[in-house]
Amino acid sequence: MKRWRFFNSVYLWLALITGCVSAVTISPGWAEVKPSNENSKSTLTSKIRHLIEHPIASAQQLVQSPAPPNTPSAEVVQVTQVKANPTDKGVEVILQTNKGEQLQVTNRSTGNSFIADIPNAQLRLPNGEAFTFRSEKPLVGITEITVINLDANTIRVTVIGEASSPTVELFDSDEGLIFGLTTAASTAQQPPQTQPTPQVEQPANQTHPQQPSAQDDQPIELVVTGEQDGYSVPDASTATRTDTPLRDIPQSIQVVPQQVIKDQQAIQASEALRNVSGVQRSIPGGGSNDRYSIRGFDQPVNLRDGFRDSNAGLVETANLERIEVLKGPASVLYGNVEPGGVINFVTKQPLENPFYSFGVQAGSFGLVRPTLDISGSLNPERTLLYRLNAVYEHGGYFRDFDQEVERFFVSPVLSWKIGSRTNLTLEFEHVYDQRPFDRGLVAIGRGVADIPYDRVLGERDDRRTLTEDRIGYRLEHGFSEDWKLRSRFRFSASHGKYLNVEIGTLNEQTGDGVDRTWNDSKTDSKEYVLQNDLVGKFSTGSVKHTLLFGVDLLRTTFDADLYYGPAPNINIFNPLYGTVPRPNREQLDIYPFPPSETNSFGIFLQDQVALTDNLKLLLGGRFDLVDQKSTSEQQDDAFTPRVGIVYQPIQPISLYASFSQSFQPNSGNRPDGSLLEPQRGTQYEAGIKGDFLNNRLTATLAAYEITKSNVPTPDPNYPENLGFVIPIGEQRSRGIELDIAGEILTGWNVIASYAYTDAKITQSNDGQQGNQLASVPFNTTSLWTTYELQTGNWKGLGFGLGLFYVGSRQGDLANDFKLSSYLRTDASIFYRRNSWKLGLNFNNLFNVDYIEVGQNRTSITPGAPFTVVGSFSVEF
Repeated sequence: MKRWRFFNSVYLWLALITGCVSAVTISPGWAEVKPSNENSKSTLTSKIRHLIEHPIASAQQLVQSPAPPNTPSAEVVQVTQVKANPTDKGVEVILQTNKGEQLQVTNRSTGNSFIADIPNAQLRLPNGEAFTFRSEKPLVGITEITVINLDANTIRVTVIGEASSPTVELFDSDEGLIFGLTTAASTAQQPPQTQPTPQVEQPANQTHPQQPSAQDDQPIELVVTGEQDGYSVPDASTATRTDTPLRDIPQSIQVVPQQVIKDQQAIQASEALRNVSGVQRSIPGGGSNDRYSIRGFDQPVNLRDGFRDSNAGLVETANLERIEVLKGPASVLYGNVEPGGVINFVTKQPLENPFYSFGVQAGSFGLVRPTLDISGSLNPERTLLYRLNAVYEHGGYFRDFDQEVERFFVSPVLSWKIGSRTNLTLEFEHVYDQRPFDRGLVAIGRGVADIPYDRVLGERDDRRTLTEDRIGYRLEHGFSEDWKLRSRFRFSASHGKYLNVEIGTLNEQTGDGVDRTWNDSKTDSKEYVLQNDLVGKFSTGSVKHTLLFGVDLLRTTFDADLYYGPAPNINIFNPLYGTVPRPNREQLDIYPFPPSETNSFGIFLQDQVALTDNLKLLLGGRFDLVDQKSTSEQQDDAFTPRVGIVYQPIQPISLYASFSQSFQPNSGNRPDGSLLEPQRGTQYEAGIKGDFLNNRLTATLAAYEITKSNVPTPDPNYPENLGFVIPIGEQRSRGIELDIAGEILTGWNVIASYAYTDAKITQSNDGQQGNQLASVPFNTTSLWTTYELQTGNWKGLGFGLGLFYVGSRQGDLANDFKLSSYLRTDASIFYRRNSWKLGLNFNNLFNVDYIEVGQNRTSITPGAPFTVVGSFSVEF
């Protein structure tokens, strides 16, 4: 116990030390696009208004200016040369042409990258060959500049920043179109310490592109979109706790961006996660929680902005920027988690520019759901920023309950730029959620009972009420451009109240639900999480390193008041509800439930090593101490490593392989009273990642094997069912996964997946060896695609189609009943114009009866029938 007193002291001192980090002034890390205010070379300056956009903004802003008088009709403009010249502030990228004023520019910021498409231009050398321009490390804070032919009549300019998207000034001159680039680091250095490298012209290929065709006359326009303006996301933080390109991560990680969530009108996270291979709902908890299996293994813990989040409620989607799914063991960064992977829900953050969004969804089963999202600056210096998301939800539940869904969510976030290198963010979330508590359907024989899928088998007034609160801070201080310290803390509390009836068993001959019990319970859980890490970049000779060192402290507590009593039986074929009044708590028997507390301490080290530009290593290790207290006390420690390698034979392709482990504290006792060793997970994974169609489309193909050992299984020496267990059980999952996301053509987006998962029990003492894991199908596939008209009178009109196939699954670990396969079809139609959008989403278009997940024979969750959701939103 002394070591836990030590951990508590460390916990308090770390919180104190990180709260006292000194502040200095920092330049903002957002992307800015504006006309140049000096050295006015430009006629474009007079045509494009001052425009600034934060790279994580979720809105689309369209700035159009009328074409000047006597502008000729648009044509494909040839750019004959590209230069990168140093300036006193940064670097200029010059597209040389004598028709710079005719170039149309569409740009956006995505993660750390600035991307500009010029849809009426083509790179051509004097001899007519196409070429690619590339400049590496031209400026402090910029990794690479590329200029390529995106297609026969489109040029793409990409600027990749190291820590944030660069600031861009756009103007034209007699020489051509000029992009003036600066970064926070280059602005802070007078004069700049790093000079641009000479431009390098490299032939992209030896084939001639198709001949450009003329385009309709259009005014010059500048389109700026937010970080999640599309279906393809180039980088993520969940796999490394650093912003790392997905192609450099030797592990499968998939991202569901905000645009997909919006297009599918996903109210619950489970609807958005249908798009990710290998992810299924797990242990539904009466339809009131978000719990998933990944690669066959149930994961009771999700992440929220990189924090462990053990609260049991449904995840709100209104304030999500994106969802990141890391496949395979993640203990090296997040401690005691299951080996299948983790899901990280990344929330929206404050914006520097004013942003206002109002929306409402209404649809089947009385759904009404207004939303609010506003952000901006609270002071003229833009050092104090805010964001507020709020949601009210009523109705929308298809099962035959008297209770309706009633949900309220509010999330204010305040960000303070204390100084040039120090930022502090304060966050708060409050959720009130009341909805039917619904165990779903039951099994008869080898399948699901043949009864209507909306039939309630508890009582029609069964309900669960949950209140959740989260509050925390994020403090970041940069010692230099390459080294930073981050400290984050979050406290969360969850209070639940359950009034429902449980079916113990079912008489399958008569349809009588027997052993029913009244449940009147309250639960309280609290979680304290402190994360401190140091991130640094340095080189040893020609080898580049990104080092991460961190310390995590976690405390969770759980307490419950459980009251049960016998309830009248019900017949599933002819149910009669309310035959007796629901008893008061005083009329029920208390069920003793001991409070529990878990404390954990973790320390980890990770190094992302770039041996060459196309060969990268990922090395990491973590040591954890975990102390569990309940009726007894259990202390565990574990070391978990991760090793991975990435080889890129050509820039768009990454070949990778990795080895990683996980650990999870065990439960149960041996006959001598001793506790079991932690469960361990081991994964081997190999795959290929590719960026196609000039980085507009990404794909990941992965093959893996995960073995989970030390699973508790009954002790064969004590057959009297005394509950003694020994840690010799083993489960194994093998599979292949394919995920594709991005833009096929302008306006045509797609996100698709396929997974083959063979998850089974490989060792057990209870006769289940060889059985498949519950609710894990061998085959799943998904496809969601949208197309939006880009020109003409109906510009902004779009259509969407979704296909989601789930193969047959075993309903429980005993494999004594099966859940049938299903194909669900969704569709949508929408219309965008300027700042508003109107849409209709049709889910389960053909009204297919299907089962989402089965936990056991008396807890089977059906999917929703045909539903319609209409939406209207306005952003400005």
